[in-house]
Amino acid sequence: MGPTKLGAVVMAAGLGTRMRSATPKHLHSLLGRRMVDWVLQTARELEADPLVVVASPSTADAFDGVAVAVQETPLGTGDAVRSAEHALAGVEEVLVLSGDTPLLTSALLRELLETHRFEAAAATVLSFEPDDPRAYGRVVRNGSGALAAIVEAADASPEELALREVNSSIYVFRAERLWPVLERLTPRNAQGELYLTDSIALLVAEGERVSVHKGGEPMETEGVNTRSELAVAAAAMRDRINEAHMLAGVTIVDPPTTWIDADALLEPDAVIHPFTVVKGASRVAAGAEIGPHAVLHDAVVGTGALVGPFCYLRPGTVLEAGAKAGTFVEIKNSRIGERAKVPHLSYIGDADVGEESNIAAGNITVNQDHATRAKERTVIGRNVRTGVDNAFVAPVTIGDDAWIAAGSVITEDVPPGALAIARAKQLNKEGRGGKRDN
Repeated sequence: MGPTKLGAVVMAAGLGTRMRSATPKHLHSLLGRRMVDWVLQTARELEADPLVVVASPSTADAFDGVAVAVQETPLGTGDAVRSAEHALAGVEEVLVLSGDTPLLTSALLRELLETHRFEAAAATVLSFEPDDPRAYGRVVRNGSGALAAIVEAADASPEELALREVNSSIYVFRAERLWPVLERLTPRNAQGELYLTDSIALLVAEGERVSVHKGGEPMETEGVNTRSELAVAAAAMRDRINEAHMLAGVTIVDPPTTWIDADALLEPDAVIHPFTVVKGASRVAAGAEIGPHAVLHDAVVGTGALVGPFCYLRPGTVLEAGAKAGTFVEIKNSRIGERAKVPHLSYIGDADVGEESNIAAGNITVNQDHATRAKERTVIGRNVRTGVDNAFVAPVTIGDDAWIAAGSVITEDVPPGALAIARAKQLNKEGRGGKRDN
């Protein structure tokens, strides 16, 4: 007998009005991914196929690489799952996930599936016990401990609201039992919606085996409904990501102040100092030191390179081995060669800086043509020494071994080995200083 064919549906059609945002709840960002993308990644780790997202008409185009079922009218969770029936044709088990549980792990879902299959259940509910049950549906058990019903908080009696075990809104169903029971749902609740939990009640009433798998760590199944809960989830995800990096050999000096996106890659023996943010697909090589107070966004930092303090590396930045981007430096879409240095107080944009070159304090690459709005490039060769307060009006090329005098505004190419001076001669006017009225 071959493996059971598992499909998954992720419910992401709700607007999440408690977020008080024009952005739908499931599309809010969390450590470099949208909230729902964390859930989709977890489902992919189970090799669920097909993987279906139930979306609203306004967000149907927001998902790539997965099937999308549109819930035309928000009629509740039961209707949401029913809208995915066609896309899930042919599967034997349907895993139902909520798109607002970014901390959910594939390990917990494997436990859920194991319980479901061991019990040969028609459906299995994933429950948990949070510190505060809030508005979660309560899991009601009978005298023998088996599941009797799931009661939504809005419809629960005071005795039911006192129960600690709650529904995570995550389930696994035998497909052959799920689709028929969904067709029989009716809106018998305070909200006039079709609850997926009512399908559980119908299965129980028919004598079907409905199991409950109780999760151990409440945080994994906590849904995010407010900005405050989003911040709590982000902090938990930050800690999870940081721990994985530290166990892999990265030094993170102060984990609570270090935020690393999920798609960033850090090699062993990289050192991350406090108040550092590593965003997007940034790469940090072994021996590099980042921070404190540094931001990397889709930047690449080579072996032994130094970044910071108070430094911003924007998308397209590459620091090669041994390079330095120092204090109050911003670099964008530029390559800084091996052992080249941009130590302080400079903006380098759309530039190539050769190996061993030193960019002095207060240097600016003037990279935008204000007539055409086009970005132009500055090319600085090997072993170049610039002076303080230099500006390079692109497009311009500085040859190898050239020196640039302090205060120069460079508008023309500088030959290799030359000294460029582009500033007005100092003129002193005697008697024109001091206290004067004219």
